[in-house]
Amino acid sequence: MAPNSKVNEPDVTGTRWLDADQQRVWRNYIAMVRMLEEALERQMQADSGLSMNDYVLLMQLSEAPGRRLRMSELAADSVYSRSRLSHAVSRLEDAGWVQRTECPDDGRGTFAQLTDTGFAVLAAAAPGHATTVHDLLFAPIGADGCTALGFISDTVLATLTNQQP
Repeated sequence: MAPNSKVNEPDVTGTRWLDADQQRVWRNYIAMVRMLEEALERQMQADSGLSMNDYVLLMQLSEAPGRRLRMSELAADSVYSRSRLSHAVSRLEDAGWVQRTECPDDGRGTFAQLTDTGFAVLAAAAPGHATTVHDLLFAPIGADGCTALGFISDTVLATLTNQQP
């Protein structure tokens, strides 16, 4: 917090500083997210050789009708740039887990489709991932914490979604 500023009121520069409790929560949140992401990445690599990013793409495709999504939808859902997604899908194609197909009703569009091999890789990786998420996140916070985290996540995501161009 800036010296001589009132909590949560803008100072002369227009900055609204965090109070001590907000600062503590913010820093703990950053540490928690980084440590959780690192633990999930280690578990995924050790158990299946997948990256968490690849796991998320395979998961999103597995849940889509026909196990396929337009590349533009997959990019938006995974919060990837189209270029980054294209590189990721190329790696998944090289592994035989995803294939690209043209959109029949739109010559410009392309689908990413999960192959049977990709689905098998995802199915093999999912139990270890679910167990790790449960053990590191949901077991420590319990049912009430899960409800609170859901509310917080939904609220912040809605705010962020509304700010995007």
